[in-house]
Amino acid sequence: MHQHAHHTTHTAPHAGSSEAERQARRAIAISFGVALLVLVGKVGAAWITGSKALLSDALESVIHIAATGIAAFSVWYAQLPPDRSHPYGRERIVFFSAGMEGTLISLAALSILYLAIVDILRGPQVEQLGTGLVITAAMGAINLALATYLIRVGRRSGSLAVEANGHHTMTDVWTSGAVLVGVAIVWATDLVILDPLVAIAAGLHILHTGWRLIRESARGLLGAADPKKAEALRRALDEARTQGLISDYHALRFRTEGHTLWAEVHLLMSGQLTLHAAHERATAVERMMRAALPDAPLRVTSHMEPRAHHEAHPDGHVEAGDLA
Repeated sequence: MHQHAHHTTHTAPHAGSSEAERQARRAIAISFGVALLVLVGKVGAAWITGSKALLSDALESVIHIAATGIAAFSVWYAQLPPDRSHPYGRERIVFFSAGMEGTLISLAALSILYLAIVDILRGPQVEQLGTGLVITAAMGAINLALATYLIRVGRRSGSLAVEANGHHTMTDVWTSGAVLVGVAIVWATDLVILDPLVAIAAGLHILHTGWRLIRESARGLLGAADPKKAEALRRALDEARTQGLISDYHALRFRTEGHTLWAEVHLLMSGQLTLHAAHERATAVERMMRAALPDAPLRVTSHMEPRAHHEAHPDGHVEAGDLA
């Protein structure tokens, strides 16, 4: 007798998920507070010196604060539990967050380029650059420590929103570093034309970072599969086949919903197995799949089919997006 059934495993929450969530919330709160402090310092430096490079640096920090607010909301919203309206949860909002942050970064970069070009056309004027250099250096050091912390926490907790915020902060560090070098040269040589030129170079670098975040966001929203994760799942299924738990498999698909992975697969087994025995084997296979991706929760839906697959599907069937 052929068994033909679906089996869904709802895994227990990731062992460190609650701690990871706390780390993500704490990281965003720290980021917001530090961003306000850095903004005050940079605006002061730009106001004192009249430097367009420093003003551009301050503008990037304004965008960073707005992006931090978006990231804070997405971290909170992603942690809401699944319900009838959102059966897969709300974690995918982190991709919206990363995309919005990338857009804001790109807008900041374009603003920087505009201000620098206008400054070149009008003729740059700067003063008290020494004071501005000291303030900018201090703010850059603070941001470097913050960016390193955010990226580390984002990767450890699996929060794309926190990691994206860290990369945004790192672009602020690069901006400050470029500004420091450029303004220091202006201060030492009186070549004021270098001030807007440095701003242009920094703006182009920031624009590249913003585009990268937008691209990653689009991949997540469109459900693009990670080749490394797909290969890990295939290896687990191949091992299950080698051990004799299944005769074969096909229609392997998976997607990422923020931190949680959702996978589907068809498992081919002997049609003579009892439903209980087939269920035990499917459970064992799903356990192997979860072990292959230990860094994130994996929820598996398996579809059990008889080994004589052509008998169950005489007309055949084609599975779109089959990764097997």
